[in-house]
Amino acid sequence: MGNYSSLENTAKNIRISIIDMLKEAKSGHPGGSLSAVEILTALYFKEMKVDPQNPNWADRDRFVLSKGHAAPVLYAVLAEKGFFPKEELNKLRKIDAMLQGHPDMKGTPGVDMTTGSLGQGLAAANGMALAGKLDGKDYRVYALIGDGECQEGIIWEAAMLAAHYKLDNITVFLDHNGLQIDGANEEVMDIEPIDEKFKSFGWHVIKIDGHSFDQIFKSLEEAKNTKGKPTIVIAKTVKGKGVSFMEDVAGWHGKAPNEEEALKAIEELGGRKDG
Repeated sequence: MGNYSSLENTAKNIRISIIDMLKEAKSGHPGGSLSAVEILTALYFKEMKVDPQNPNWADRDRFVLSKGHAAPVLYAVLAEKGFFPKEELNKLRKIDAMLQGHPDMKGTPGVDMTTGSLGQGLAAANGMALAGKLDGKDYRVYALIGDGECQEGIIWEAAMLAAHYKLDNITVFLDHNGLQIDGANEEVMDIEPIDEKFKSFGWHVIKIDGHSFDQIFKSLEEAKNTKGKPTIVIAKTVKGKGVSFMEDVAGWHGKAPNEEEALKAIEELGGRKDG
């Protein structure tokens, strides 16, 4: 196992930013933002080729947040990485602000695809990966999908396409926290066996603990070494990870913390320490 103390500190700061911005906005989605923090931290702070000073760099790696309602985690990561000032986070969901409730590629530096309508992000990521193949580029495409999102038919159309075109330059993370807005996946619309489904669609499947940097990086290396087929990393995560009263509670899917709850959450997270 590597030493991930710097990444762990970055992840903690990102979680605090998520709580702060949702408290200020008085709306938004904490649960599925907090569950994806380690995945995005690993991608943006170690794995992906990106340049905050040149967000439209043609040879950059691409990232698509297919579960667009989890925009706070993407915004917090982009701000931490230096794509735009952190002060913008406090304007989340405000009229005329840069950061809206769902990612907007035309309004926010570092956002590679406008998302929000569930299921469409994977199709868009496929397009980027196919374009890379056709153009002879060596960039990689990463996407994050939700488990509730896997109930959408377009996900499976996109899954077929990625396998058909042998898009081995795309790696998809499934943020498998088990909960969606109406409750547990298994009660709303069971998606299991999700690993066997993706295998049957022609994907290479990896299963990991989505909060373990060691397992995330091993999966990324395995994905890069897998040729001729796309890879999905099924990441078992905890909705609301890091905040005790939010963890595994479906009610925190789309409810912002008030002042008192935000203070308690930030205290639990250990407060912000830079470096």
